[in-house]
Amino acid sequence: MSTFDLELLRSLVAIVAHGSFAAAAVQLGRTQSAITQQMQRLEEQIGHPLFLKHGRQKRLTQQGERLLTYARHMLAVNDEAMQSLRRGNVEGVLRIGAPHDMADTMLPPLLAEVSRNLPNLQLEIQIGRSPFLMEALKRSELDMTISNRTESEFEGIVLRNTPTVWLCGTSYIHDAAKPIPLIEADGPSIFRKMGQDALDAAGVAWTPRSNSTSLVGIRAALRAGLGVTCRGVEQLDSTLRVLGTADGLPPLPDLIYRLYVRSNVVSPLTRHAFEHLRGWLHPTAGRF
Repeated sequence: MSTFDLELLRSLVAIVAHGSFAAAAVQLGRTQSAITQQMQRLEEQIGHPLFLKHGRQKRLTQQGERLLTYARHMLAVNDEAMQSLRRGNVEGVLRIGAPHDMADTMLPPLLAEVSRNLPNLQLEIQIGRSPFLMEALKRSELDMTISNRTESEFEGIVLRNTPTVWLCGTSYIHDAAKPIPLIEADGPSIFRKMGQDALDAAGVAWTPRSNSTSLVGIRAALRAGLGVTCRGVEQLDSTLRVLGTADGLPPLPDLIYRLYVRSNVVSPLTRHAFEHLRGWLHPTAGRF
């Protein structure tokens, strides 16, 4: 039986990640013709085309999509093994992600428990937006991540059911007769959708007041008294206050936060860390 060349698989992943053969070539330090030849070798090996022309672009065939999934897992295992062996006495590396709003609350006790149970483990921590962290988990670029999104394809542990509230700065002057000035995150955001849907369902007028790429920017706009945002109650501090039904704002649903682990985990270290956290969280955690 023939064996896949990991460098060919790395090029395939790079093409998809960067959107074109040319961009992948730049990223990998190769010529575009070399990348093309690599894909031809892969196609010969599996006996199926990997790409189809779609206008001026190329997209993966069904076989290409299947190979991409395998490629990501194989590269993740290879890279994890290489990192672990190069670090000498370090038992291994665990890559864990968390959204900005959970970096100061849910993440620290998880890290402390993993470190206590696996003291020689090196932890790589990535803080970012929840949808982007889930994409990184799908690409096997993370081993685990905290997220408020519901993803049935991943195994997860329920961490917390947290209330969502309307927040504003202590200096904000609320006028229920005017459209609600919303402070929101750019790009995909469960809080933005939740807030807008709740206002629309209640027939409450709103207007976009400020957009930010990060939670830090949102909190700055709130403290400046620019408007209102929908966010987890964990964000409440002495500089902010909560608005509610008495202020003409609709109630908001709670959000469930989970710790997800990447699919098809091969590393015994990742599985051990995840199962240990499951046991540690057993009184309030569930499997689904």
